Amino acid sequence: MKTIVQNNTIIILLILIVTNALQAQQRVEIPLNTDWEFMYGYEKRKANARPVTVPHTWNTGDADSGKKDYYRGDGSYVKKLFVAKEYQNKRLFLQFEGVATTAWVFINGNYVGEHVGGYSKFNFEITSFVSYGKENTILVKVSNAYRIDALPLGGDFMKYGGIYRPVSLLVTDKVCITPLDYASQGVYITQKKVSAKKANIHVETKISNKRKSKANLKIRAQIIDSEGKSLVNNEVSKGIPSAETTTVLQELEIENPRLWNGKKDPYLYSVEVTLEENGKPIDKIIQPLGLRFFNIDPDQGFFLNGEYVDLRGVNRHQDRAGKGSALSLEDHMRDMDLIMEMGSNMLRLSHYQQAEPIFDYADKKGLVLWAEIPLVGLGGFLKKGYYNNEALHANGRQQLKELIRQNYNHPSVFFWGLFNELKDEDANPLPYIKELQALAKKEDPTRLTVAASNIDISELNTVTDVIAWNKYYGWYGKEPSQMGVWADEMHQKFPNRSLGISEYGAGASIYHQQEQLEAPEPGGKWHPEQWQTYFHEENWRALSQRPFIWGKMIWNMFDFASSMRNEGDHRGMNDKGLVTFDRQTNKDAFYFYKANWNPEPMLYLAEKRFKERKASKIHIKAYTNLNAVELFVNDVSMGIKKPEMGICLWNDIELKKGNNDIKVSSITTKKVEKLTDQTIFTYFTL
Repeated sequence: MKTIVQNNTIIILLILIVTNALQAQQRVEIPLNTDWEFMYGYEKRKANARPVTVPHTWNTGDADSGKKDYYRGDGSYVKKLFVAKEYQNKRLFLQFEGVATTAWVFINGNYVGEHVGGYSKFNFEITSFVSYGKENTILVKVSNAYRIDALPLGGDFMKYGGIYRPVSLLVTDKVCITPLDYASQGVYITQKKVSAKKANIHVETKISNKRKSKANLKIRAQIIDSEGKSLVNNEVSKGIPSAETTTVLQELEIENPRLWNGKKDPYLYSVEVTLEENGKPIDKIIQPLGLRFFNIDPDQGFFLNGEYVDLRGVNRHQDRAGKGSALSLEDHMRDMDLIMEMGSNMLRLSHYQQAEPIFDYADKKGLVLWAEIPLVGLGGFLKKGYYNNEALHANGRQQLKELIRQNYNHPSVFFWGLFNELKDEDANPLPYIKELQALAKKEDPTRLTVAASNIDISELNTVTDVIAWNKYYGWYGKEPSQMGVWADEMHQKFPNRSLGISEYGAGASIYHQQEQLEAPEPGGKWHPEQWQTYFHEENWRALSQRPFIWGKMIWNMFDFASSMRNEGDHRGMNDKGLVTFDRQTNKDAFYFYKANWNPEPMLYLAEKRFKERKASKIHIKAYTNLNAVELFVNDVSMGIKKPEMGICLWNDIELKKGNNDIKVSSITTKKVEKLTDQTIFTYFTL
């Protein structure tokens, strides 16, 4: 079918693959990301309309400017959509991967539906709203205004507005695997029992029939290996009543399975569920399957497939300079590549459900994920993150169901997070947290629930399966060495409770460098990079010696926008990231962790940004995972050092006046290629 163009707008592209899929009676997904018009405000006003491409947020400039009071209000998006006559016997769904925070959808002026919650996918069926063989108008009214009945209420991060993730049109047969079960895939794969000898798999498929008569189907579920070979299948014949959604259950079994073993071997099978009618396929869903079993021991930590794994990683927020939250697929992949480069094996998706490609990436690379709902304390109206409000409760339940059902099949997900930094006095959230715990276990009894607390002793800490704490020793008071003291005390007090660290971190500006190691004021304007590296060196020293801490997660992988902050070198920025907001610079602490977590040979000369020196004698530091490193100052050897915890340190190195050539070099072996890193330090006196 030819492309229809009107007013320089591509109404719809139906390329050959789409036509073929329609003829084969299978589902088709068509991107709808181009040729939108955006207007500020709730009412459509053509005068202020401008063309945009989705993903889009109206807060891009706010994120970079550091505005304290950024725009939290209404916006409207309009798109023209030509719907072909060939679709008349199909079902049509609009799919939104993320709209913040509230969306109202209209087709040709008719109200279709509302979705409250800015971080999860949602779908609306528009079959009965569109005109076939004609151009249709999609109107999406969006608001990121604060509301008392929707999560999040608080949180130290920006609540961006807009259609900031992709949009698509899904076309299916009248009988299909439903996309309307909280916008999930409609197929749920449960690992009933997994060992190195056998894996029992339970497949639940929800099938919707919008025909006027019963549909007699054959439902085939099969497990396929990574090379495309079908290993086992189960076929069921089932009559699907008209105007109903029917659940079909199937059991599959694999002998001697290859296990999904984290980064060591993230092997993926796939589960393919096909609906057949009269010998022809009418719908198909393919989902990942990573077979694994795990447990956490209060004394020994996390075990995957019976082997101890030291879970260590980072937290991630989804925004970046110049784009706010409207990230492209390439942006997401760049973030994940950096997380992997540093050597992380775990990622906490703070403090909300993040984009689907993040989960796909973690499945394929072997990252362990903690995914959570945005029940976040601090920073909200009256500094509260929770109110005893039934409408708020309902929204939290909705977002938890969306999180679990949409990501149920991802083997990388091990933890469902229920809250972050709630207080006992916040309208007594305990009964509600217990309700969420019961809901999470009902939705998914195979994974663990978790929460991130900033209170040492609280009944809130006893509800979830495991608990973790946000601790900032060495930043918000005390010394970094206190981390180990605190951990030992908590382990002694709660010997049967599995304890983790969900956040630890310190701010740093790459433009702030200093000679003497002194603790800065956390909320002050001076955030020297040297203190951040010292903070992480000492905190990791304590954490790495304590395997009973089941997970250790840095706050944060990337600097992120926060309108409530006015500190460091930039207003509106939380600078605790190991990488800058624009992703252009890895801070020194990034390389400290890379030396400790990533076995790939590396050598990095620290403090290279501190080029102008006022002291004649300085220390010089390098991060490495090599056996030994030699320092040269002006081509003269200052000696060979063996790293301790990834650190090589040379003290009392004397500089000459003017420029000094500084170079660190590996001691070459047959197995490792020679590595060097160098810079110039300029010593001058007033």
